[in-house]
Amino acid sequence: MSLSRTTREDSPKSWAIENSENLYRIEGWGQPYFSINAAGHVTVSPKGERGGSLDLFELVNALKLRNLGLPLLIRFSDILEDRIERLNACFAKAIARYNYPGAYKGVYPVKCNQQRHLLEDLVRFGKPHQFGLEAGSKPEMMIALALLDTPGALLICNGYKDREYIETAMLASRLGQTPLIVLEQIEEVQLCIEASRQLGIKPILGIRAKLSTQGVGRWGSSTGDRAKFGLTIPEIIQAVQELRDADLLGCLQLLHFHIGSQISAINVIKDAIQEASKIYVELAHLGADMKYLDVGGGLGVDYDGSQTNFYASKNYNMQNYANDIVAELKEACAEHNLPVPTLISESGRAIASHQSVLIFDVLGTSDVPSGAPEPPQEGESAIIRYLWETYQSINEENFQELYHDAAQFKEEAISRFNLGILRLTERARAERLYWACCEKILAITRKQEYVPDELEDLEKIMASIYYINLSVFQSAPDCWAIDQLFPIMPIHRLDEEPTRRAILADLTCDSDGKIDRFIDLRDVKSVLELHNLKPGEPYYLGMFLNGAYQEIMGNLHNLFGDTNAVHIQLTPKAYKIEHVVKGDTMTEVLGYVQYDSEDLIEQIRRLCEQALLDKRITIQESQRLLQNYEQSLSRYTYLSS
Repeated sequence: MSLSRTTREDSPKSWAIENSENLYRIEGWGQPYFSINAAGHVTVSPKGERGGSLDLFELVNALKLRNLGLPLLIRFSDILEDRIERLNACFAKAIARYNYPGAYKGVYPVKCNQQRHLLEDLVRFGKPHQFGLEAGSKPEMMIALALLDTPGALLICNGYKDREYIETAMLASRLGQTPLIVLEQIEEVQLCIEASRQLGIKPILGIRAKLSTQGVGRWGSSTGDRAKFGLTIPEIIQAVQELRDADLLGCLQLLHFHIGSQISAINVIKDAIQEASKIYVELAHLGADMKYLDVGGGLGVDYDGSQTNFYASKNYNMQNYANDIVAELKEACAEHNLPVPTLISESGRAIASHQSVLIFDVLGTSDVPSGAPEPPQEGESAIIRYLWETYQSINEENFQELYHDAAQFKEEAISRFNLGILRLTERARAERLYWACCEKILAITRKQEYVPDELEDLEKIMASIYYINLSVFQSAPDCWAIDQLFPIMPIHRLDEEPTRRAILADLTCDSDGKIDRFIDLRDVKSVLELHNLKPGEPYYLGMFLNGAYQEIMGNLHNLFGDTNAVHIQLTPKAYKIEHVVKGDTMTEVLGYVQYDSEDLIEQIRRLCEQALLDKRITIQESQRLLQNYEQSLSRYTYLSS
């Protein structure tokens, strides 16, 4: 027997928004930005507890009137600002609590979301805190150098480096920037020495250490001797000696480490900062002019709202994180009578995840047969009578045994059909009775605290398929690639009971283009509770906390392009639209794969002319075809609702 992952309580007689809050766990993952109002709509409070709120359903309808079709990515600039302020406030509070004589200067890792408008907002919002940027590649450094104009902010230069990368970073110091070049490979030491000699610039250098502390979750292997980036302890000693020989040891001022993204357990962070503190102290003893410690990324996001060490959650808050880092570093430096470093973190996921919401509509559904079946008719096969008797006999005492009987009868019906004994209509009746048995058994299991192992998948087997106007590969690639969980829920009708259980299937012609794993208190559930579709009315779903990594990692599977995106800022009266970024048209997407739209149109024109000569098409039909073809090329790659 195994514990069921789906809700087992009886449905209340009347449904209230509190039931939806519990079902979709919005108070767990959504605070302080997302909640449900009395109308049963999701609301957004971009400034958290300090400002007003917007009705998300009404906002989407208003944006659609502006010819912004779904799917639609809505970015809330105020949430981005609030996340930066909260992170800095937590470190400021920790610094005050532990009388830490140093400072905190955070940086945002550009790789997390490189969209221009977002980065411009981030630099602007970060200025009061001297918030900087982290580049993990040469192209990202190009962006950072051009955008970062905050006096005193840091530019952390990570990733693989060639001579040009290193020279550019060093020369940026002449522009008033503060670039810190982090040595990720031992070969980079000599590149930095040679560039320094040639340019006559003494850079600020850092070392990324491969810690022995093991991370947790999907990125747990980011640490250790075989980690992709960083220097082992012997390599660190070699780098120190090479810098000393070049009279550049004074340039070594930073220690950097990274133990993986989305760290769910606070004890891992504690162990890592303890180990890094010891390395920092030893580097100072070796003669390096240590001034900075970069704790990397890893600050988690509570995607399922459970506040546990589950991989899609975290068992600590932002203040716990800051406290542990500050306290450990102060203790380590005080023990050895060393000045404390300026603290740096690269908390991209925790900053960028909350600020965007992806809205998409449901196009249709596919359901297993439901409702009471008709009894067998005279002359029908005995197998149909057996299934009918099984259906009538199912109760809370025998449902497990009769589930196996129903499955066996169904397989026998298919076998008889393949042998030519059963007619197609009779096979259809047999399958209809089988699904009726499953429906009846499922209703019983939903009332059980424990469900037999062989019935655990029945909820998913019986689930409806809701077809959504979306490409998982473009807008939520981590769902497909690494089983990432994002909160998904309707943004309206939340004062109604959702009576359907569904999985989501996207527009792509790919069996992996689906979402069948959803957040749940106990772990992960295989279906999402949704409402019946109402004829002529839209049904909108929202995917939340997906502002980190998803946009840049999306791909063009089936040639579905970037979605429409809009930047919203709260105002005293309501809101204003800061930016509109139109999604890809078919012409733009086809250009990515080297097709010219004019050439395609000309080819269709020639085909139409030949069909006219052969009298296979009328001139009216050919013109209609050409018109539709040209119009389609200029339009959104997604479906119109």
